[in-house]
Amino acid sequence: MHFTTHIDGSAARITVHGDIDYDTLPALRAVAAGLPAGVTELVWDLEHARFMDVAGLHLLFEESSPTGPPRKTTVTNLAPQPLRLLVLAAEIKPGLDFTRLLPDTPTALLEN
Repeated sequence: MHFTTHIDGSAARITVHGDIDYDTLPALRAVAAGLPAGVTELVWDLEHARFMDVAGLHLLFEESSPTGPPRKTTVTNLAPQPLRLLVLAAEIKPGLDFTRLLPDTPTALLEN
């Protein structure tokens, strides 16, 4: 697994290339934690992440650091398996608002 980071003003996009699991979680957490303090929007681009286990849920739903700025986190380009995992997580835990992560995913895909 590797990733690329692109920062444009207060927005950062981290593109993951490979699986998201407990082996890769520490590196992904570290790159997000290492973003400049002025980054208030974080987009995880998962186009090249075809598999995600529960570690990905931990990554996507982590609260912002109390010492850092609040960050809006979203996800884009979800492959079918990671999307299905998010849907299953929401079915198991109805209070989990995962739709906030998916601003560009059509609602019809979330209902299947």
